[in-house]
Amino acid sequence: MDLNTAANALRELGHPTRLSVYRELVRAGQDGLPVGVLQKRLSIPASTLSHHISALMSAGLVSQERQSRTLCCRPCYAQLEQLMAFLTEECCAGGSCSLSTGVTHEETSL
Repeated sequence: MDLNTAANALRELGHPTRLSVYRELVRAGQDGLPVGVLQKRLSIPASTLSHHISALMSAGLVSQERQSRTLCCRPCYAQLEQLMAFLTEECCAGGSCSLSTGVTHEETSL
């Protein structure tokens, strides 16, 4: 993943409503959720939800599929995995890494 793609994904996830939508979809798993169910769970007006889903789709974080008369949204786990890998790929590159020992960075600075 390149820097611009990561920045775009993080920008879209940086909005509280979009982050709530994404977390709800991740919680639902691979099957995703119908837009109507997502709307009820989050108490978001349909037009607002549509706007936020569109932003998440443009960042490659969500896919949408029509099943008969229902639109179903799913999280794109591959994009999430790439984003997480991008954020952690150079973890502790300049020194020792405490992630493998279970010691947090805060504990090592004490």
